[in-house]
Amino acid sequence: MSKTSHNTPPGEATDPYLWLEEVDGEKALEWVKAQNAVAQSRLEAAEGFESLRSDLLAILDSDDRIPFVVKRGEHYYNFWQDKAHPRGLWRRTTPDEYRKSQPEWETLIDVDALNAAEGENWVWHGAHCLKPRDPGEPYRYCLISLSRGGADADVTREFDLVDKRWVDDGFFRAEAKGALSWIDENTVYVYTDFGEGSLTASGYPRIVKEWQRGIPLSEATTVYAGEPNDMSIGAVHDHTRGYERDFVSRARAFYDSELYLRTKEGMLRKVEVPNSARKQVHRRWLILELREPWSVAGETYPAGALLATDFDAFMNGEREFRVLFEPSDTTSLAATTWTRNHLILNVLDNVKNRLYVLTPGEGEWAQEPLAGAPGIGTVSVGAVDDEESDDYFMIVTGYLTPTTLYYGRVGETPRELKVAPAFFDTAGLDVSQHFATSRDGTRVPYFMVASKHIETDGKNPTLLYGYGGFEISLTPGYSGGVGRGWLSQGGVYVVANIRGGGEYGPRWHRAALKADRYKAYEDFAAVAEDLIARGITSPKHLGIQGGSNGGLLVGNMLVTYPHLFGAVVCQVPLLDMRRYHRLLAGASWMAEYGDPDSDDWQFLREYSPYHNLDAEADYPPLLLMTSTRDDRVHPGHARKMMARMSEQGHQVLYYENIEGGHGGAADNRQQAYMQTLAYTFLRQTLFPA
Repeated sequence: MSKTSHNTPPGEATDPYLWLEEVDGEKALEWVKAQNAVAQSRLEAAEGFESLRSDLLAILDSDDRIPFVVKRGEHYYNFWQDKAHPRGLWRRTTPDEYRKSQPEWETLIDVDALNAAEGENWVWHGAHCLKPRDPGEPYRYCLISLSRGGADADVTREFDLVDKRWVDDGFFRAEAKGALSWIDENTVYVYTDFGEGSLTASGYPRIVKEWQRGIPLSEATTVYAGEPNDMSIGAVHDHTRGYERDFVSRARAFYDSELYLRTKEGMLRKVEVPNSARKQVHRRWLILELREPWSVAGETYPAGALLATDFDAFMNGEREFRVLFEPSDTTSLAATTWTRNHLILNVLDNVKNRLYVLTPGEGEWAQEPLAGAPGIGTVSVGAVDDEESDDYFMIVTGYLTPTTLYYGRVGETPRELKVAPAFFDTAGLDVSQHFATSRDGTRVPYFMVASKHIETDGKNPTLLYGYGGFEISLTPGYSGGVGRGWLSQGGVYVVANIRGGGEYGPRWHRAALKADRYKAYEDFAAVAEDLIARGITSPKHLGIQGGSNGGLLVGNMLVTYPHLFGAVVCQVPLLDMRRYHRLLAGASWMAEYGDPDSDDWQFLREYSPYHNLDAEADYPPLLLMTSTRDDRVHPGHARKMMARMSEQGHQVLYYENIEGGHGGAADNRQQAYMQTLAYTFLRQTLFPA
């Protein structure tokens, strides 16, 4: 685990709690244990704690959950966790078997058994398998990523799918942030910690190399080296038959990346498009999703537009684009999915999904709707095998609608394949969408799940959730945990689609960047005020919850709008915006927040919760939750906030999970426990006595 420097930024008074940034420091961990004991003593003693934890764990461990799969050759692959296998099984089955209600699975890797054999605490991080050159050959070699305790840093090991064993003397990458990526069965790209100077200021790989089997890693050939202030460097080989290409990516910052075509001679040719654009090369097509307006060859294309052009022609100097999508005041592009012959567009229209199928052509691409989108809900689409067929998986979910998996083919009606169980009673509940007006007049949408006959007397315990950053959209989804832990107890659940997110595309995100961050917080406060004005709830019955960037959000609600709320749950948060860029991956987020070592500190100071605490303020009760093994957002943020608030005499509880990474929990048992802590805290503070 990384340690931090105790160099205080110029112009700042010494922080008395810097010692809490020592992640594994003996004194810091003793402090953590003492804080945990207080929170556990209070919350575990609450009536119904054990029954709720048991119910939430049963939901997470349920054998009736949908086992989502990835097709590789003749098999479907799935990673599965349940009561008997808390760390999980990597397994496979056949497509015919998968269609059955209870498929037979072949276990490939039992992570719990691996931990027992090796005395480790591995957490599954995924598998990258080499596509065989001949379509008739089976998949054989896979690169398996495993993390100690759930951290972002992981190891990579090689596994043989035919012999079903780890490959002796196979490719191996030691623990670090980074990855291996297949070129062919004897060659990989490797980007990792190669030693002094090989990582960026954010702690991600700065160098990518080509590594031959049997050659020491120290002798691998450097392909590209970025700058120390870049965010990360990577490389990939496109295995699409007939379109094999190699690409190097250079992420200079969030929303600022370069893409290079690596020629057969090893030369790099930059794909000359805006760094801010999302770039995808699929078969003959270069696809660009613009985050800013772009003027090229006498045309100007708007932010949020999706463009297509022939990749080879573009690299030879042509600049003729087809516009596949343009945003409107209410629409944005949520996702794109290629099948063998078609491109599926997933469009958000006032935060509701709409699907369209495009068929590439030499002129205009044909377009038609794709059935399956719910009224209020979320639909996502993924190709079954984008090289072999036009088949796709469609996942449909909603706040009150258990997740359903469909199997479809472009041009045909999708058929229901699997339905997740209902984990709570939805009778009498209703989902509705509303709009609040923010301080600057912006209409801010939000979803509400509540009784159809809700009383508007201001007494309804209400949980408001938000995020508002990194162009991430919050769309409706089924959660057994929310249902059992909150809705079934009589609570109202609300999700705010504030600026900073991606609900209306790049413009919605850019509206709350850096110095404009306060607009996201004004949006969230406006939703809270709207709920109060409508009589749905009142401050003493209104709680809020957020994690990571959402933790920064609710931290600002705590210190800026304490009069609006009766409880705050703040998870794996950023809170010290003076030092966030010096802690773990924090430097990679300066494109989102700003640089504290520049004049940006003038506005960052305004939304740094740690620096805005007031001993005289009347804050609502706060529950802070984080993870020791979170190597993305440093646990020091939550630790120091807890220490300062305790010193000032505020009502605050703290719980730090020893494992879990940025997700907070390493397995279902830990996740259920942390959910139970949060819901118990909210019930204690928001429900009538």
